[in-house]
Amino acid sequence: MALEFRAFWEFGALLPAWPLLTRAPRGDGHSAMVFPGLSASDASTLPLRTYLQSLGYKAWGWEQGFNFGPRAGVLEQAKSQLTQTFETTGRKVSLIGWSLGGVYARELAKELPHMVRCVITLGTPFAGSHRSTNAWRIYELTSGRSIERETSNYDLKTAPPVPTTSIYSRTDGVVAWRASIQKAAEGHVQTENIEVLASHIGLGVNPSAWWAVADRLTQPEGSWKPFERSGKLTALKGLVFPQRAEAN
Repeated sequence: MALEFRAFWEFGALLPAWPLLTRAPRGDGHSAMVFPGLSASDASTLPLRTYLQSLGYKAWGWEQGFNFGPRAGVLEQAKSQLTQTFETTGRKVSLIGWSLGGVYARELAKELPHMVRCVITLGTPFAGSHRSTNAWRIYELTSGRSIERETSNYDLKTAPPVPTTSIYSRTDGVVAWRASIQKAAEGHVQTENIEVLASHIGLGVNPSAWWAVADRLTQPEGSWKPFERSGKLTALKGLVFPQRAEAN
């Protein structure tokens, strides 16, 4: 948990990293909906959304205030926003979720896969025990719900039937990193895990996480390929995107 204080450094690292971040692939103008983490609001995802907008995406927040869990009407409102955007633009929408917000993104994509282009999660606990985070007590306090009963309502471990990327950190002080590892499933090869060097609180302002998000969003529909650590900026990628066998 003490390592979470790195978030301040991660935010400060954005400025010197900006020249490199602007070299990320440009977007094609499609929409991206970004979900905040537990007890956070759209203010927490503003830096990331601003960056994505600078690359040419139409990035917007979930517009439901603070995220205190899937209370009555929360997922329904998110579904309505996704449907409206899809029908208005005529294009699939990418869903990005930080921590608990990633659970929303994954579950929406399972329910409305024909409207979702891809799902990207940041430090989202979907694969482990419902108590594989240091925030489960906060969840129960703020949502007023039993986390054990809540998680039993969803098949969190199963990936949505769209390209799905889990960005995680082994030094995450809130979510156990193994809880963010998507296991390969038969018949669904468009899933991957990308390790970054980050704190949980800092994932949404971490330069390497931003690069990974931008790289994943730029993939053309129907032409998904796993994240590459070679090629452009190979030396940099080798430093900030560790590649270990147990991470796949």
